Amino acid sequence: MTPTYTPELLSAMLAFAFAASITPGPNNAMLMASGANFGLRASAAHMSGVIAGFTVLLTLCGFGLAGVFAAFPPLHALLKWGGAAYLLWLAWKIASAKGIGAKAAGPRPMTFVAAVGFQFVNPKGWAMALGAVSAYVPTRAFVANLAVALAVFAAVSVFSVLAWTAFGVALRRFLDRPAALRAFNVGMALLLVASLVPLFTEPG
Repeated sequence: MTPTYTPELLSAMLAFAFAASITPGPNNAMLMASGANFGLRASAAHMSGVIAGFTVLLTLCGFGLAGVFAAFPPLHALLKWGGAAYLLWLAWKIASAKGIGAKAAGPRPMTFVAAVGFQFVNPKGWAMALGAVSAYVPTRAFVANLAVALAVFAAVSVFSVLAWTAFGVALRRFLDRPAALRAFNVGMALLLVASLVPLFTEPG
């Protein structure tokens, strides 16, 4: 089946995907922290997991997970607040990291499986996936259109994930002093906590 995207809608979806992916959020803060603490190569599994996990999340939303939440609101609330608690725990782990390098005291780089799983408790990820499906995937020839959306978001995610991790790597030379690294990690932890503000202030 042939996708039914118009150039205008495709451009709008691309703009949405870029803006949503590149702006600060839980994934980007953790990727930058991982790049700064462990380097690009050691963060590869984390980066791959973010891309793969969001692709799976977007696919599930496309095939009706939003309807499940509408039918069972407590399930959505459980995921929402469970994700918030997990995010706060991750913020604490980042803030308590004590040295640069995979062998340093503190947390290890996030694994591929953990990064995939994190997408399902990431409030920003849910907002992106649900918004993309509801606003940018035409219902006519839905499966073909969803495939296009998946390709667009995957391509944009690769760029965003590499950019944020590489930015963290670029900061490594400025973080060779314990005080500087601690300040950076605390700042990333606070950014993670700040990303939860919409979760606590949204109605309902």
